[in-house]
Amino acid sequence: MTEDLYWDPFDREFHVDPHPIWHRMRDEAPVYRNEKMDFYALSRFADVDAAHLDSATYSSAYGTVLELMAPEPLKTGQIIFMDPPIHTTMRVLVSRAFTPRRVGGLEGHIREICAELLDRQVGGGGFDYIQDFAALLPSMVISQLIGVDPADREEIRHTIDQTFHLDPEKGMVNDISMAASAKFHAYLSEQLESRRAEPRDDMMTALVQAEIATDEGTRRLTTSEAADFTALLVAAGTETVARLLGWACDVLETHPDQRAELAADPSLLGNAVEETLRYESPSPVQGRVTTRDVELHGTTIPARSKIILLTASAGRDERRYADPDRYDIRRRVDSHVAFGRGAHFCLGAALARMEGRIALEETLRRFPTWEVDRDNAARLHTSTVRGYEKLPIVV
Repeated sequence: MTEDLYWDPFDREFHVDPHPIWHRMRDEAPVYRNEKMDFYALSRFADVDAAHLDSATYSSAYGTVLELMAPEPLKTGQIIFMDPPIHTTMRVLVSRAFTPRRVGGLEGHIREICAELLDRQVGGGGFDYIQDFAALLPSMVISQLIGVDPADREEIRHTIDQTFHLDPEKGMVNDISMAASAKFHAYLSEQLESRRAEPRDDMMTALVQAEIATDEGTRRLTTSEAADFTALLVAAGTETVARLLGWACDVLETHPDQRAELAADPSLLGNAVEETLRYESPSPVQGRVTTRDVELHGTTIPARSKIILLTASAGRDERRYADPDRYDIRRRVDSHVAFGRGAHFCLGAALARMEGRIALEETLRRFPTWEVDRDNAARLHTSTVRGYEKLPIVV
């Protein structure tokens, strides 16, 4: 019965296996209402997809994380907390710094980092796939992309790690994470100012040099805006790629036949990354606020309502995918919503896909088989990201 259906995005037990309750929500309450926490949730693919595409109705300006949502639009330079037309202006500006040439030029560097991190594990009998590899790779790649000096990279990687610190009582917003975020923002601001005086061939230079025509005339990003965007790129790119690789490691261990196929034929890896994103989305929920009343499945969602878009549930919707609970690296995944859709489609999607593909190829090249030490694995617990924090493997 629907009366006993309750979903709490902060429930630690839910994070272990949320798919059964999401299945019930899709069937019994496609417009789910949580009175206690004052939000609605959409769980079917078609509804989540449509909401992503309709940024006029489903606003990001009030925050996209449930615990950060505010009654009024947030005053911030973070592009994910903006709506068109301001968002469009900012996105065009920053996308000029995130060119296919700049991203594509990282392929060799990504392979070098993978080799550096994985070669040291050969012959060791086992290692923590997250802490010793998956969490290190994306921060090292993003540091190269944005232009962090090699001498600063280890300290900056440590600072980035601290921005993700989780306090058992305060969650993501705590003294350690806030201090690290402030330190990182100050570092970026200083570096961006130096790029104005002495340009380099890196993303920070591209951000301070990019120009766009607006109704008020041509403008560039302020240092604070550029630092906000760079910090967001680093945070989003580091956290989600680490979780994607963790899920791939986990799921492939439980599907050894498909792992063997990938080891034998790396050309399948691109599609395997897409299937992994569909099957276990690293970013399972996104928040929005309605700008008008919405009628959906016989329910009226009032204007100014908090909405949770269940990306990870959409990826398992049997209305969209045949046999969705089956993991299949050869499945034709013509679309999914793991990177969002529409105005807020992930700017770093191409980089994340490339990192995932290369990281798995280099892993399988050295370790075609492994076993996960599940007794010592640990989940990451936040309301916005789902995956492993520690994933020891025996090789």
